[in-house]
Amino acid sequence: MYSTTNKTPKPPGVGIWVSVTLLWGTVFFFTSVFMMKIAANWLQHSVFNPSRSELFNVYGIHAGVLIVFGLAAMLVKNIIEPGNQKQIKRWQDISEGKGEKLFISFAGSIATSFFFTGLTAATFIVSAAILGFTVKITLSVVLLAALLNIGAGLVASLIVGLVFLIAKVGRKKV
Repeated sequence: MYSTTNKTPKPPGVGIWVSVTLLWGTVFFFTSVFMMKIAANWLQHSVFNPSRSELFNVYGIHAGVLIVFGLAAMLVKNIIEPGNQKQIKRWQDISEGKGEKLFISFAGSIATSFFFTGLTAATFIVSAAILGFTVKITLSVVLLAALLNIGAGLVASLIVGLVFLIAKVGRKKV
């Protein structure tokens, strides 16, 4: 993150990329599973009810996928924008009180929650073949679950925004 004591801010390193991807990927893994269960129940043409052991076995594979995804995202970001100046500018703006006030990346929350539902479904399908259990999820179940999961993404963004408000992150220094 951006530090007001650092005169020349550095772009985020591997540790930040991997830890943030693992954090949000884990949150959205569990919210996606919950939403896929609801969607499968509502649409009644898929069965999605993994056992606890299947859930945690798949999460083990998913964590590996998240690490690879975080590293790949970091590499792509560094190729597209060497030095990450836009991200550093955003951190500076937040530290000066110019960032979003309540939601942390409203549009990003919507896109992330939708994307991670698809990633979770894909991990379940691949993991089922590797681990030898059956998963039957239709595309309509995944899409409905992704739409439902947007609510979870907005709630997570709101919680982070509230934490920032309470901790006075991003308030203008007087």
